[in-house]
Amino acid sequence: MTVTIDPGSGFCFGVVYAIQMAEDELEASGQLYCLGDIVHNDVEVQRLKQKGLRIINHEDLSRLRDCKVLIRAHGEPPETYQTALANNIELLDASCPVVLKLQQRFRAASEAMPDAQLVLLGTPGHAEVNGLMGQVQHQAIIITGEEDLEKIDFSKPVAFFSQTTKSTEKFYRLKALIEERAAAYGTPVTANDTICRQVSNREPQLRQFAAAHEVILFVSGPKSSNGKVLYAVCKQVNPNSYFVTGPEDVQEDWLIGRNSVGICGATSTPLWLMQQVRRSVLDRLGETD
Repeated sequence: MTVTIDPGSGFCFGVVYAIQMAEDELEASGQLYCLGDIVHNDVEVQRLKQKGLRIINHEDLSRLRDCKVLIRAHGEPPETYQTALANNIELLDASCPVVLKLQQRFRAASEAMPDAQLVLLGTPGHAEVNGLMGQVQHQAIIITGEEDLEKIDFSKPVAFFSQTTKSTEKFYRLKALIEERAAAYGTPVTANDTICRQVSNREPQLRQFAAAHEVILFVSGPKSSNGKVLYAVCKQVNPNSYFVTGPEDVQEDWLIGRNSVGICGATSTPLWLMQQVRRSVLDRLGETD
């Protein structure tokens, strides 16, 4: 039995930066507030909580004074910065540069094209989407799939964007449908591929990795948008792909009679957790490294 961890899986640079910033502050002071889960992986969040990280929501933020609060990689709307200024809160801003660039482009499109409809491929309520909507006073249409295209008035210009962690294939499929419907009215469509290449570039690599192993164990938190996208890629290539949150989810009957197991994960999945899953697989089958 060979059990291999995908070398391209694990934290993206934005998550690495946020976690390093949190750990540096926790080492220095022993306590830090974080606005929302620092990463969409409960196991990693629990690890940092044990070091002194305290997760808060926006209501909590409005009641805090004279402290430090970490902004995670997903970014925040302008209101968060206004609240921090009013409450003398020092923000440790770990917003991902890719997300910040998207926020700027989204806001710029709203200002430059006041007559256009802003359309965002995203997950309603997701932290990144909330931050984006705040840039444009919530005047944008969120779509999750083809069924939501009915929300768009195709007689008006459209500026189409995407949450950074969405599927490239899905974005371009919806782009084609939007352009097709708008063409019937002769209205322009401006499409902006704002998907993070650290995410999209993993898709072809994962296809190869999933095809090269008899069983795939995809390690991710259930709240990870990116995890859902990348797991779907694995499942499409290899039907023997299983979504696990940790070693306790691994079922022995997935492994019996197999010669190779591949372990991979989302951009929010820590390497140490994938290593635990690998160790669990070897232990269950009585294998050694």
